[in-house]
Amino acid sequence: MLIPIEQLALLCVGFFIIATLYSSVGFGGGSSYLALLTLFLTSFFAIRSIALVCNVVVVSVSTYLYFKNGHAKLKDFLPFVIASIPLAFIGASFRLKEEVFFMFLGSSLILSAVFLVSQTFTLKSNHKETKEYSSYLSYVLGAGIGFLSGLVGIGGGIFLAPVLNHLRWNKAIKIAALASFFILVNSISGLFGLMTSDSLVLPWRETLCLVVAVLLGGQLGIRISLKKLSANGIKRVTALLVFMVGIRVLLLNGLGVF
Repeated sequence: MLIPIEQLALLCVGFFIIATLYSSVGFGGGSSYLALLTLFLTSFFAIRSIALVCNVVVVSVSTYLYFKNGHAKLKDFLPFVIASIPLAFIGASFRLKEEVFFMFLGSSLILSAVFLVSQTFTLKSNHKETKEYSSYLSYVLGAGIGFLSGLVGIGGGIFLAPVLNHLRWNKAIKIAALASFFILVNSISGLFGLMTSDSLVLPWRETLCLVVAVLLGGQLGIRISLKKLSANGIKRVTALLVFMVGIRVLLLNGLGVF
């Protein structure tokens, strides 16, 4: 076991809370999983692998429910995922040096926090008219975010959703559905990329415990409405956590400042 049992129990509680909060607003929680894992693990291969597996577990159910309830249509999402899947695979297959990986990870966590906060100010676009864009933009966004997702081990929805809300690509509920589906396919593609580069590291005890935690949290988040903390409140609190850990990872693990 890589993590002592007491710390693993604490980590499971953190993952359960993250899955509950993120699934309630349409995300998988990958950026926060990464943030917490860097506090307990030193193997960046294990960090990426576990985060991607947990992402898949959380967004699989939410993606199914979005399609079931008519909020998602595959033809509208194809340009994004066609471009993102191969790029996420390529990004995940890169065998980065440890310090380079942590620099990318820290920077992406900081960006995730900024994008997450920015989304709380762009959701009002749901009440405005949507705009028409060329499918070329969908391919470009899908490819760029897909590559970054595979590189650092997140699904990418946390980057994609605020950008699309800002562009008024569609209604907020449809953007959330796209983000969920985007996270799912990129996470699966990223896992295959890790496997082909022999970088997939899944310590079975830690992975099993954390998967159970996010499965329970994801189910809870999907089925309840949080009354005491708004969706914007959830995003701002989690953004603060991600930002703080991103700074720590970038300076300590990436740049070796401390």
